[in-house]
Amino acid sequence: MRALVQRVSRARVTVEGRVTGEIARGLLVFVGVGREDSAAVFAKMADKLLHLRVFEDAQGRMNRDVIEAGGGLLLVSQFTLHADCRRGRRPSFLAAAPPEEARRLFDEFVAFLRARFPGPAATGEFGAKMDVELVNDGPVTIWLDSADLMGGGGADA
Repeated sequence: MRALVQRVSRARVTVEGRVTGEIARGLLVFVGVGREDSAAVFAKMADKLLHLRVFEDAQGRMNRDVIEAGGGLLLVSQFTLHADCRRGRRPSFLAAAPPEEARRLFDEFVAFLRARFPGPAATGEFGAKMDVELVNDGPVTIWLDSADLMGGGGADA
């Protein structure tokens, strides 16, 4: 599972002119489910998301997480996070989970997060063409990969 996390002052997802998810201050999280992913990654990824200290404290330091900051979550499924651009000019998405499996795991991950998060947790619409509007606050953008969180690799593992 991969997540591109952006600290936002506001974010909204619309599908065909209809708002499907919206938050004020908080985290916009694009989530990509991979072929090798399972529910085993949920706890680590959720813990990391909910406790990333990317919100400023009274001294202006990034010392507070989204819960302490009273922010919201906007979770958007995005299979393109698993794009492989190493060969040619057209990305390969073979590492992304098949749509049915990705939908099931994304929905389970959203439910897992909602059960642990006291604030608002909105979503986009799985599989739809979505328009995502956001104001990146900072800018603060963080890349999370479950392979790194689970001890499976990466430069910093």
